[in-house]
Amino acid sequence: MLQQPEQFGSITSQPSKYRVQIMYTQIIRDNKNIPHFKEHNYRLNPIEYFYPASTVKMPLAILALEKINNLKVNGLTKYTMMTYDSVSGRQETILNNPYSIDGKQTIAQAIKEIFLVSDNNAANRLFEFIGQEQIHSGLAAKGYTNAFIRNRLEISRKGDENRQTQAINFYDDAGKLIYQQPPLYNKQPLPNYNVLIGNGYLDKNDSLINEPLNFSEKNRIYLNDLHQILRSVIFPDQTPAKHRFNLTNDDRKFLLKWMSTSPTASTYPTYDTSYYYANITKFLLAGADRTPLQPEIKIFNKAGDAYGFLLDNAYIIDKKNKIEFLVSAVIYCNEDGILNDNKYDYETVGLPFMKNLGELLYNFELKRKKAVLPNFDDLLTE
Repeated sequence: MLQQPEQFGSITSQPSKYRVQIMYTQIIRDNKNIPHFKEHNYRLNPIEYFYPASTVKMPLAILALEKINNLKVNGLTKYTMMTYDSVSGRQETILNNPYSIDGKQTIAQAIKEIFLVSDNNAANRLFEFIGQEQIHSGLAAKGYTNAFIRNRLEISRKGDENRQTQAINFYDDAGKLIYQQPPLYNKQPLPNYNVLIGNGYLDKNDSLINEPLNFSEKNRIYLNDLHQILRSVIFPDQTPAKHRFNLTNDDRKFLLKWMSTSPTASTYPTYDTSYYYANITKFLLAGADRTPLQPEIKIFNKAGDAYGFLLDNAYIIDKKNKIEFLVSAVIYCNEDGILNDNKYDYETVGLPFMKNLGELLYNFELKRKKAVLPNFDDLLTE
């Protein structure tokens, strides 16, 4: 980055202003095509809080699949129809999903929508299924003890409301009830991060409050954790058993497919491609560029943006040139320091940074000599 000041100079000269953190993993294959990893980082700092936005949807998807496998209920799969019952005042009964091909709500459909267009409602359905307590205990059991996905996305809910989930029923194809999950409630304590960000924020009435916004009880997950969770899905055989999620081979292929599929390639649901363009969730390498990437390039990722924070967590491959690398990055893009005003610098600062960073690493990998070229057969599901 220092060698390209025209692209990165404004950021590298004041990185604390932009709260930049980067993790980059170089992958070296041995003569048996087994990957080995060399990790690099820039300003990696768990003390420097960032809001993880939609990147938390990836661990939610993984934990939902793992929960199904751990339940071991006959007939219960990621494709099983489910309904949600309201058990408190601001919960909504959900009986179907108009975006699915058969109108049914399933774990698989929610995961698909999460990766295609980063749908918040789909992520919240998974939150209901897993439950706040099991989200945290599930991640802690894999070594991510400081990860807290404690709030639903986009909808405003208070502490106890986020601790409480809906009741969920699962039905087989004949409409027979095969599993009932009662409402869950998290009784475990949650940390206060003591994090204040910004110069001011707009409240729910759009009034300016001239004090920092308190993030002390919002979602938190470290960049290193996001990076390692993605790596564990891409390379499960190189992940120690204690850090590996309980996923079937079909689960892994399912995740890989939808992590790397663009909304323009979705047949059901079909999205408005004037808004949901091919690269809309591919910040690294693509940025805000609407021109589709070359077909030999595939990005397995989960990106997000909120409160001025822009993030991406990606494994990038080039099938033709035999390139592969992992990169995760976050940048804060909020020049005026006011939050909740929807006036963030994503287009002028964040997305150009992500595009430039992706290209920088891609070009480095393109020139890097490799004794053994990677074989991607295990990754390409179509």
